[in-house]
Formats: sequence, C-alpha cells, structure tokens
Amino acid sequence: LWYPHISYFINPGNRSVFFYCSVPCKVSWEKLEALCRLEGLHCEELGVSRAKVNEYEVEFLCDYKKTKKVRQTDDEFYLVKWRGFAASENTWEPKRNLKCPKLIKLFHVDLEKELRRHRRRSIPKKLDKEVSSLLVQKAQLRQSLQRWMEHLNTTRNHPGRIFVVNEVDLEGPPKNFTYINNYKVGPGIVLDEMAVGCECVDCLEEPISGCCPGASSHRMAYNDRRQVKIRPGQPIYECNAQCRCGPDCPNRVVQQGIQFDLCIFKTENGRGWGVRTLQHIRKNTFVMEYVGEIITTEEAERRGAVYDRQGSTYLFDLDYVEDVYTVDAAYQGNISHFVNHSCDPNLQVYNVFIDNIDERLPRIALFSTRAIRAGEELTFDYKMHLDPVDTESTKMDSSFSLAGLPSSPKKRIRVECRCGSDTCRKYLF
Repeated sequence: LWYPHISYFINPGNRSVFFYCSVPCKVSWEKLEALCRLEGLHCEELGVSRAKVNEYEVEFLCDYKKTKKVRQTDDEFYLVKWRGFAASENTWEPKRNLKCPKLIKLFHVDLEKELRRHRRRSIPKKLDKEVSSLLVQKAQLRQSLQRWMEHLNTTRNHPGRIFVVNEVDLEGPPKNFTYINNYKVGPGIVLDEMAVGCECVDCLEEPISGCCPGASSHRMAYNDRRQVKIRPGQPIYECNAQCRCGPDCPNRVVQQGIQFDLCIFKTENGRGWGVRTLQHIRKNTFVMEYVGEIITTEEAERRGAVYDRQGSTYLFDLDYVEDVYTVDAAYQGNISHFVNHSCDPNLQVYNVFIDNIDERLPRIALFSTRAIRAGEELTFDYKMHLDPVDTESTKMDSSFSLAGLPSSPKKRIRVECRCGSDTCRKYLF
C-alpha cells in the first residue's frame, strides 16, 4: 500500500542518529482512515483522534427504504456510510436511531432532485440502484469539495473566505490547479523592487511630493473610502515596503488582498465554474487580483497554441507599456482563475504598481464598475478595450485570452459567448 522513503543524519557530537520517514500514500483517504481505526491509531489530518477511535459517526447516507411492520406502521431505514470505516461496513439503520438531521436533509434534497429528473413525484419504498448510486456520488462529491474548500482557505493569505458549491453535476475540484496568492515568476524574469518610498505621515491628507503617485507623475487613485477615482487605463501607484506610512495607509488597497467572502460555483449554462460574491460590494471597490505565472510572450505563444486546441485559455497580456510578458493562470492562480467573461461585466481591470518598478510587469487588479448585490456573479470582459480619453488611457488594452491565437482574424477560432447580457457580442473572439 505504501512506499516509505527513510532518510537520516548523524549528530557527530553525541553520535545520535535521527530518522525521518516520508510516506507517499497509495490508498484513498477513506481507506486510510479505516485502516487507522482498525489498527487503533490516531491521525489529526484524518480526523481520527484517540477519543474518537471507537466512536461511530455518520459520514453520509447511501440508500433509503421503507418497511411495513405487523402493526401496519411504516418504518424508514437509511443505509449508513460510517466515518472511518470501509463501504463494506455500511449498515441499515432506522431513522429514529440517527442523530444527523442535516445529513438526512441533504440526502432528501438530492433524492427529490433525482426523482424530479425521472419525473417521479413520490418517494418509492425502495430506491433503484441507479438512483442510490447517484446519491452516493453526490455525497462523495460534497465531501471532495469540502476538502478542497478547506485547502483553499488554508492556502489563502487574504481576509475574504472562499466557499465552493456544485449543484449542477458531478464535477469535482480541478485536478491540475494550484492556488497561489501572488505572481509566480517564470524562468529568466526578474522583478525589480522599489528602492525608495514616500515620507508621508498621512498619504491622503498631507501627501509629501504627491506621495508615491506624485513621484511617478500620477494622481492619487483612491478616495477616503478606498474607492478608485481615476479613469480605467490610468495606472495606480500604491505605497510600498519602503514607505514611512503603515499598513492602514489609505493608499494601500490592492496589497491588502481580497476582503469579501466569495463562492466558486458550477454554472448551469455550460460556462464551467464561476465566482459569485456573498457580500454586497460598493461601486469602484477593489475585489481581487488576477494572479498567475509570469511568462514571456514567446512562451505565451507556445502555450496559447496548446490552450487553443483545448478550447480554453487563461493568458492575460501585460501590455501597459509594451507587450513583453503574459500572466498564465491555467494551472497556478487564485480565485480569479474561475471568473467568467461577460460583455456587460461588473468588474474593470486596472494596472497597479506597488513594490515592483518595472512598468512592463504591473499587477492586474479588478475593481467593481457598479454596486454588486450579494449572490451576484462576478465577471469581467475578456476582450476589454478602453476609450482613449487621455494619453494614459491608450496605454492599456486588456487582451485576456488572446495570447497564442493566430494573428489573422480569418484563422482565429470563433468562441461562442454565453454571458446572456443584452449587449452580448455573441462571440468571445
């Protein structure tokens, strides 16, 4: 089942030998938990403590049936999957013996959905194997998403929590995606850190020499409520690690990270995963960064050709001053990886500079274009173009997902847009 790898080192002083054991696991989470209980072991990661080794906890419900007793009273039974025990140890238990109302409710919600799909109104006395199998898959999916959600929240470095739901199909967490909080720099790319910072005590009320934006001949981007007040296309210069001001400075917004609770959810119209906010967001408020691996445009062309054949891409050109670098969030990124396109979006892209002075490598920040209700999906325009209102506005042209596609419009594959807005352009590219 396991292939242990043992390493050691010797302390020359007292000749002690220390052994370290790394064990890549070859069994499922469920079987490993069952083995721990069988051997009387405890493991914090698996939730098997010394006190719980002999406890019996309902993990999920697998099946349902009604039986009629001699007294002509119906009795409901559930097939129980016990936490920490293999499926072969499942047992039928009467409802009155179960103390898990939430799991029973979830079971019946899933059951009712499946019965409606089969156009059946009443619950039968015994479920078909097809139905019970799907209910088990739904329960296992819910567990898988729960573990992924816990992992995401352990990995994130921002205040906003991440939730995950899929009420549409049986697709689980993406297999080849790693959650990161900041840019990951690719080979041959160097980030030049800021050598100086501002000397302001109050950057908003008493900015010395215009604070960090003034030093770069630009305006302060935020008002006293931390809302962006400059036009899209103009850059944002935030205070950096060399500045005199503290972390509560009003010119430190993007670097504070995601402040809202967000939910990754499966869409119902074939757009894959999406993101919705669970809290109200005011207009012109920072929502999230677009994070991924920074690569060269040459590498983006190579990867883009592959992504194009797969029918999806997560490439975002960093073309604020020149088209040299691209952000690829296909396999490494944050929650922005799951944000969908809309021709009428509620998020707007801004270029942000904080600790890096290279204008070819801005951070990509998404701000709300209007007030966004709790429960509303977050979107941005994958093919956003800014009106040249001033000289700065002409510098930025958001060209998400276009890197790697053929330059000739005749060769470019047309991708259907499913955003559903009244102003939908019908095609992404």
